[in-house]
Amino acid sequence: MNYWLFKSEPDEYSLNDLKQQPGHTGRWDGIRNYQARNFLRDAVNEGDGVLFYHSSCKVPAVVGTARIARSAYPDPAQFNPESKYFDPKANAENPRWFCVDIQWQSEFIKPVPLTEIKQNPALEEMVLVKQGRLSIQPVTAKEWALLLKLGGAS
Repeated sequence: MNYWLFKSEPDEYSLNDLKQQPGHTGRWDGIRNYQARNFLRDAVNEGDGVLFYHSSCKVPAVVGTARIARSAYPDPAQFNPESKYFDPKANAENPRWFCVDIQWQSEFIKPVPLTEIKQNPALEEMVLVKQGRLSIQPVTAKEWALLLKLGGAS
């Protein structure tokens, strides 16, 4: 099992939005960064753990967890000319962009803000600290366990 951190702007798609979906499951789509796409396509697997991170908000923070409910498949938005994620270079035989389905698991009792993460020596090597703009990033098992503890999860 692998662990990941997925970033989303809460006014676009929040942890609560995911929880409101049927079966608490939603499509994680619209990824248009090649490194993040490669993680989705090549490394993210069904059953993997996800830290849900709210970004571009007053207090960016890890706010809860999800799990991968379905491994990578072509992002249908890339084929839809009316979508803001349309890609005219993509086609069904050669998709460029991928998405996964994620399922809500928990909301932290206490969100773990980026400022706290950056101040914690045990988290100084986290991709979030080193390469903060990446929307999908790996998390080590130790980072996962510590963030669950900091967030008040069991």
